[in-house]
Order: sequence, then structure tokens, then C-alpha cells
Amino acid sequence: MIEFENVTRRYGTKLAVSGLDLRIPKGELFALLGPNGAGKTTTIKILVGLLRPSTGTVKLGGHNVVSDSRQANRLLGYVPDTPQLYEKLTGREFLQFIADMHALEEDHAKQQIREQIASFELAPFVDDLTETYSHGMKQRLAFAAALLHEPAVLVIDEPLVGLDPRSVRVVKDLLRVKVARGMTIFMSTHLLSVAEEIADRVGIVDQGRLRFLGTVGQLQKELSLHNSSLEHLYLSLTSTNDREIDAVRGMHSEAPPAPSLEPVSPTTDPGTLPSEVKQ
Repeated sequence: MIEFENVTRRYGTKLAVSGLDLRIPKGELFALLGPNGAGKTTTIKILVGLLRPSTGTVKLGGHNVVSDSRQANRLLGYVPDTPQLYEKLTGREFLQFIADMHALEEDHAKQQIREQIASFELAPFVDDLTETYSHGMKQRLAFAAALLHEPAVLVIDEPLVGLDPRSVRVVKDLLRVKVARGMTIFMSTHLLSVAEEIADRVGIVDQGRLRFLGTVGQLQKELSLHNSSLEHLYLSLTSTNDREIDAVRGMHSEAPPAPSLEPVSPTTDPGTLPSEVKQ
């Protein structure tokens, strides 16, 4: 459903994304992890058509997001890290505006708006101007708007930032329901526990390169830290100095030292791990 083929993006001399090859099938929830500046947001902006890759291609449902952007966008729902709303519209008016943008039939639009208001518990404030909303309220409305046209692919940048614990639970449960019904979800997050809890696969990027691709269980096996949390595994992949690495290893004194991984080769099958580990 989502295909990155040798995607590179440069900002002047800075290489933000380097040779990314990644395929995400229908009905998978994929989480992209990495430290600040690793290339996560750039990857998402390329995926949703806000940036063009310097080289390579990205496809949604077989449609090139650059040369066939109209068809690709019809499949796409997008929730950015900072919700972009029209502050002089109420939440309900904003949802109606989004429905009109997607040319939803009137009766279907009304039904979808009702369902999204209920799903994200928007009723207490949906008729207030969005300029009065807290960040969490805006985020919930942005989710509702992204799902209004029932997209095949949902792309989310930091999905749970600013949400209260109840809203976090609502969003987590809803994402798993959507995936079970065939939606493909691509999300970036700094919340490692979220990826560990709900993602089918994770990718870890560092300095623009994909350092790991697979399930949490595969990552644990590859690093021989079988009872480790994803946080410790993540740190051992993205730590760049010896003191940080020693600190991570010290958390697991019974386990052998964690080897570093080679970046995933552009020719590596997305469902497999790098075949060699440097000792």
C-alpha cells in the first residue's frame, strides 16, 4: 500500500533521508522511531506530498505521490504534529468544510460527522470556535477530520502529543480497530511505549538512514536482549558515543554486549532483518 523506492532528500549539503526502501502492506500499523533530526518528519512530508524527494519515488496504492498526486491524495488521511485549523470556524463547521473538500454526499457527510464526533468525544466543544480549543482538543478534531472520508492510508506525525490519558486510550483503540478493518497506518512517534504496544512493525532511523526494520521481537532477538524494553533497544541502536552505549549495556548486565547493526540495504526485503551483524 505504501512504497518508498530508494528515496533521498537533501537540504543543501545536509542529507535528511538517505536511500530509503520501505514497503508497508495493507492493514499494517507501522511506527517510525528515531531521535530528533533523524529524518522522521521529512519522511512523512515526502509521503503526504508536502516535499518532493531529491531522488527516488513514493507510491500510495500504486499511485506516485508526485506525478499522480490527485489519485494518491484520495487515499490519504494526514494528522500533522501541529493541527492546522481555521480558528473562526467551529469544530462542526470545520468537519463540514473537510467533507465538502472531499465531495462527500450530503447524507453521507452528516453521518460521518456524527460518527467522528462520537468516536473522539467532541460533542462538549464541537460547536465552539476552534480558536478556543486546547492543543488536545485540536488534535482530536484533526483526527476526526483526517478520518472523515474513510481513507485507505492514515499518516500521523506524533499522534498522542497533548492528549489526556483518556483520549490517548481512545486513539490507541481506534487505530487498532481501523487496522483490523484494513486501513494502513504510518506513524512517527517519540513515545516508545506506544510503538511497543500497538505497532505491527517498527523502523528505527538515525541520521537519515534506516537502522532497523521489523517487529519488536525481531529487534530483541537481533540484539540478544530478549527481555529488554523497546526503549533500551532503541537507545543501543541510536547511541553515538561509548558512554551512552555502555550505560545502555549496563542496564542488562546478564546479557552479552549489544552489537551495532549495519544500515538496511536498499535491496533488503522489508520483512527481513539485516543478514549480518558486526561484532
